[in-house]
Amino acid sequence: MRRESVWPAAFQLVAKTDVPALTGPCLKSQTYGHISPESQTESRTWAKSNQQQIKMECEWKPDEQGLQQILQLLKESQSPDTSTQRSVQQRLEQLNQYPDFNNYLIFVLTKLKSEDEPTRSLSGLILKNNVKAHYQNFPNGVSDFIKSECLQNIGDSSPLIRATVGILITTIASKGELQNWPELLPKLCLLLDSEDYNTCEGAFGALQKICEDSAEILDSDMLDRPLNIMIPKFLQFFKHNSPKIRSHAIACVNQFIISRTQALMLHIDPFIENLFALAADEEPEVRKNVCRALVMLLEVRLDRLLPHMHNIIEYMLQRTQDQDENVALEACEFWLTLAEQPVCKDVLCGHLSQLTPVLVNGMKYSEIDIILLKGDIEEDEAIPDNEQDIRPRFHRSRTVAQQHEGDGIEEEEDEEDELDDDDTISDWNLRKCSAAALDVLANVFRDDLLLHILPLLKELLFHPEWVVKESGILVLGAIAEGCMQGMIPYLPELIPHLIQCLSDKKALVRSITCWTLSRYAHWVVSQPPDIYLKPLMTELLKRILDSNKRVQEAACSAFATLEEEACTELVPYLAFILDTLVFAFSKYQHKNLLILYDAIGTLADSVGHHLNKPEYIQMLMPPLIQKWNQLKDEDKDLFPLLECLSSVATALQSGFLPYCEPVYQRCVNLVQKTLAQAMVSAEQRLHQSQPDQYEAPDKDFMIVALDLLSGLAEGLGGTIEQLVARSNILTLMYQCMQDKMPEVRQSSFALLGDLTKACFQHVKPCIADFMPILGTNLNPELISVCNNATWAIGEISIQMGPEMQPYIAMVLHQLVEIINRPNTPKTLLENTAITIGRLGYVCPQEVAPMLQQFIRPWCTSLRNIRDNEEKDSAFRGICTMISVNPGGVVQDFIFFCDAVASWVNPKDDLRDMFCKILHGFKNQVGEENWRRFADQFPMPLKERLATFYGV
Repeated sequence: MRRESVWPAAFQLVAKTDVPALTGPCLKSQTYGHISPESQTESRTWAKSNQQQIKMECEWKPDEQGLQQILQLLKESQSPDTSTQRSVQQRLEQLNQYPDFNNYLIFVLTKLKSEDEPTRSLSGLILKNNVKAHYQNFPNGVSDFIKSECLQNIGDSSPLIRATVGILITTIASKGELQNWPELLPKLCLLLDSEDYNTCEGAFGALQKICEDSAEILDSDMLDRPLNIMIPKFLQFFKHNSPKIRSHAIACVNQFIISRTQALMLHIDPFIENLFALAADEEPEVRKNVCRALVMLLEVRLDRLLPHMHNIIEYMLQRTQDQDENVALEACEFWLTLAEQPVCKDVLCGHLSQLTPVLVNGMKYSEIDIILLKGDIEEDEAIPDNEQDIRPRFHRSRTVAQQHEGDGIEEEEDEEDELDDDDTISDWNLRKCSAAALDVLANVFRDDLLLHILPLLKELLFHPEWVVKESGILVLGAIAEGCMQGMIPYLPELIPHLIQCLSDKKALVRSITCWTLSRYAHWVVSQPPDIYLKPLMTELLKRILDSNKRVQEAACSAFATLEEEACTELVPYLAFILDTLVFAFSKYQHKNLLILYDAIGTLADSVGHHLNKPEYIQMLMPPLIQKWNQLKDEDKDLFPLLECLSSVATALQSGFLPYCEPVYQRCVNLVQKTLAQAMVSAEQRLHQSQPDQYEAPDKDFMIVALDLLSGLAEGLGGTIEQLVARSNILTLMYQCMQDKMPEVRQSSFALLGDLTKACFQHVKPCIADFMPILGTNLNPELISVCNNATWAIGEISIQMGPEMQPYIAMVLHQLVEIINRPNTPKTLLENTAITIGRLGYVCPQEVAPMLQQFIRPWCTSLRNIRDNEEKDSAFRGICTMISVNPGGVVQDFIFFCDAVASWVNPKDDLRDMFCKILHGFKNQVGEENWRRFADQFPMPLKERLATFYGV
C-alpha cells in the first residue's frame, strides 16, 4: 500500500501535475520544526491583508508586499536546493491558513502576464491542490473570484496557461460545483464559437477534462441533461480546420460511448459518418481518437458498424501499421475487442491472411523498447534492483476447494497467463497488444489460424537477426493455448529447438523462450519424461542461475508453471531442483528473490509429502528461516515468504515441527499487532476532525499470517494443539471473523476450519460465539468468504455430531438458497453440497424435511469430485436423510442414481447404504416401473449401477 505523504494534498505542489513538464524540480513533501523569523513576519503581513474583509472579486486587489512574497516563494520552489524547498513548504503551510492566499494564486496565474509561464502555471497548480483539499472552506468571495478569473482567461495566449486554467476549472467542477456553477457549461459552449483560436481551444480543453471527470453527472437529471445540447455541438467541430480542435471534439464525444448515453445514441449515425470522414486525417491524435471510438462502438453499437465492417477492418489493418505507435496501439485494440464478439469468425475469416503478418510484425521489439529494456546489457546479476521497479505484491487469501477427478485443486479463477514479461516498459505497448490479440484470435479460429501462421513461423524461428527470432518465439507462445491441437505434430521438432534457444547468447531471447516453453508445459509432461521433461528441466534450472536478472525471473516463473503441470513427476529430480533453488538464494537480487519464494512454494504444493525427507528439509529450511529472521514485521517481503512457508509447512507435515514454534508465534503476533493498530487508527479517526490523516494498518500482514497458521494446522494436524493451548489465537480469530475487510474474514474462516480438524477441543468452547458469525457470512455476493464459511460449518458439524442441532436453523436456509442459485461458482456449490450433507448426517431430523428443495443440485454438484473423506460424510448424510424422508427424493431419483454411480470405490458400509436405497426404491415401484425408469438412464450409468449394485 502506498504510504501517503505527510503533507495534505494542497502542499504536494507539482509532484503530480496534470500539465506539460515545468522547469525546476518538484517540491518535496517533508515535515520540519521551527518557524523562521522571516516566516513570522510574512504571516503577520498575511494576517493584516486577511483582516480586510474579502470584497467581491471585481474590487479585490493584491497587497503589493504579499504579492512579492508569493512570487519569491514560487521562484524558490523551482530551486534544486532541498533546504530552500523545505523552507518553501513550511511557509506555504502557514500561508494556506489565510483564505485570500488563493486570490493571490489566481491573480499570479491569470493577471500577472509579466511573469514567466512556468511560475504562473505553478501558482495555478498550487491553487488546484488547495481546491482539491479544502474548497469547501473557501469563502464565497474567494471562490467567485477564482471562477470568474478562470472563465475570463480560458483563452490565454499561452498553451501552458490555458491548460492550467482548464485543470483548475475541472477540479472545481469535480468538487460538486457543476450544480453550483450553472453558467460554466453554457459559457464554455459559447466560447467554442469564438473567432479566436486560443479561446476556442482553451474552452474545448476544459470541456474535454470535464467530460472525462464528470461524465456520469453530465448525463443525469441533476443538471437538466446538458449533453442534449453539448453532443450535437461537439459533432459540429469534427470538421474544424484545426487538428487540435478536431481531436478535442472526438475525445469529448468518446467519453459517452461505453455508457450508451442517450444523447449520443440519438446522434449515433451522424457520429459514425463523421468518424469515417476523419479516417485519413493527417493529425495522429485525430486518427488515434477515431480508432478509439471505433473500438468502443464495437462493444456497444456493433449493429451500426456491421454494414460497414469490411471497410472498417481494412481501415484498422492500415492503422495497426500506422507510423505513429500510439495510433497503431489504439487500432490494435480493435482486434482484441472484435475477438470477444460472436460475429468475429464470420467477419474476420476473409482477412486473416492480411491480419496475421501485421500482428506478427507488431510483436518485434522496437529500438526504443530495447533501449528501455537495456537489451544490450547481458550480465546484470550483480547490480542491485531499483526499489521503484519492484511492483507491490498483493496476497491472495486462502480459498478452500475440492479435488476433482484427474486434476489438482481447482482454483476459482486462475491468474491470467501474462503475455510476455517486459514489465519495465510502459505496461501496455504495441508488442504486448499484438501478442494478446494473436492469443485471443488463436482461441477463436483455433487451428484455422495455423494456415497463416506456420509459413511465417518457419522463417522467424530460424532467422539470423535476434530481434526477429525473438518475436517468432513470442508468436509460438501466444498461439499455444488456442492452436495446441494443430501444433502437436510440430512439437517433437520445436520443443528441442526451443530448449536450444534457452542457451542463446541474447538475454531477451533466453527470457522469452522460458515463457514460451511454459505455455507448452502441459504437452511436455504428457510425453515420456526422458525425451522432453528431463532436458527441459535441466536447461530451465540453468537459466534460473543465469547471469541476467530478466532471464532469472522468466526461468523462475516458467519453472513454477512446469511444477504445477508435472506434480509428482518431479520427485526423482528433487535433490537436483532443490540444489538449484537454494543456490539461487545466495545469487538473487531483491526482486527475483520474491519470485523464487513462489517457485519454492509451488514446488511444495506440487510434490506434497515427498518433500518430507531429512536431506531435503536440511537443504531447504535453513535459507528460508534465515530470510524469515532477517525480515522485520513491517517488511512487505514477508508476504511472499509467508505464502511460501505456508505451502512448505503443509507439504512437510511432521518435518516442519522443529521450525513451527517461532513461526507460529510470529504469525500470532502479526495478527495481534495488526488488530491493535486497526483499533488505534479507528479511535483516532473517531475523535479527529481530519480522519484521513490516520493511516489504517496494512491488513495484508494479518491475512498472510492467518493463512500461514492454516498451513501449519493442515500440515501439523494434532501436533499444533499445544501451540494453540498456549496462545490467544481463538480470541484473535473471533475478532478477525468480524473484520470489515472480506479477505480477513475469508482467511479467518479457513483457519477456523483447519483448527477444527486439528484440535477441536480448543475450538468447541467458542462454537456458540462463532456460529452466528458464520451464518451471517453465508452471502454468495462475496464468493470466497461465503465458500470458506460454508466449509468451516461442515467441518464443525462433523466434530459436533448431534450437538450441532441448536445451530442448524442459523445456516440451513441460506445454504439451500445458495445451492439453488443460478451461476454459482463450482467450488462454492461443491462446498455447500458437502456441508448440507454433513449437517444431515449429524442432525437428519432437522435437515431431511428440506430434502426435496436441494436434492437435485446437491447430486449434480458432487458427481464430479474425487472420492475422499468429505464426499464420504456428505453421502452418508444424504442416505440418512433419504431414510428419514424418502418422499423427498422420489421426483429426482435419477439424479441420486447418477451421483451414486460417480463413486469409484466407496467404503463397504457406504456401498451397503446405496444398495439399500436403490433396491428399496426398485421394490417400492415394482419391476415394470423400474424397468421403464431405468430405460431413461444413459448406457454407462445403467451398466455401472447393474455391475456395482445389482439394479
